[in-house]
Amino acid sequence: MLARTVALTREVGDDIGRCQLTHLERRPIDPGRARRQHQAYERLLAELGYELRRLPAAPGLPDAVFVEDTALVLDELAVVARPGAASRRAETVTVAEALAPLRPLVAIEPPATLDGGDVLRLGRTLYVGRSSRSDRRGREQLRALVEPHGYRVVAVDMRGCLHLKSAVSEIADRLVLLNPQMVDPDSFTGWDALEVHPAEPHAANALRLGDTVVFPRHHPRTRRRLEAAGLDVRPIAADELAKAEAGLTCCSLLVALRPPARSDPRTAEHPEPDPQAAPPAPDADAASHPSSRA
Repeated sequence: MLARTVALTREVGDDIGRCQLTHLERRPIDPGRARRQHQAYERLLAELGYELRRLPAAPGLPDAVFVEDTALVLDELAVVARPGAASRRAETVTVAEALAPLRPLVAIEPPATLDGGDVLRLGRTLYVGRSSRSDRRGREQLRALVEPHGYRVVAVDMRGCLHLKSAVSEIADRLVLLNPQMVDPDSFTGWDALEVHPAEPHAANALRLGDTVVFPRHHPRTRRRLEAAGLDVRPIAADELAKAEAGLTCCSLLVALRPPARSDPRTAEHPEPDPQAAPPAPDADAASHPSSRA
């Protein structure tokens, strides 16, 4: 049986125009248009086989549609984040409630901060951006929570963007899409890099769903690079949401639901112990060049 995957989303609020901004100039956001784009995003997720579960509306929390920043979901557990923007911390309550039946929960504790959008998982390595939203204490807490499960945490310098995943995202096995002006391609050992078109510096955030890459329609030059690399690209309108300094990964939390294991009557009374994974190598807290805070 194939595992189902739940996609947690939250509707666009009428107050999205009051969202947090760091690197973009504030422009008027049409809530109705942003909502229609988000609904089309949800329909595409459903079309691709994801089980939509919509979180409760969050009036008074204009960034709440960007659920990725509130948690990190791994195979073994979910880490409830502590967003760097104080105005966003109340968003985590309903996200934690939705995740509790799906994963064991742990949390980043004060005074540390960590945004989910700063964490890029590539295999068993979690790359964490050194941004204004995620601090050293957040990285250290994350490391302590996930290393027992065989993950490495590596800090990455970044510049000129809000989150690490504004600068880089996974698009295929062993392949990332990135803006080399925002993050050093050499930070991701063993991964090939496809660079965004220079005229589209904000095009590095793509949503990989299996063999499909969901990509913003308003970055056509970079989309052609993805297609030329042989990727199955599904363009989608997202320019209104982008005014809120958001990417496509921001708008969902994906949680794979594994079918319950069937017990083997031959080993039920004397199950063999699971082999212990080798401990991860000591983490170097990162890339060598200095970075401006995002």
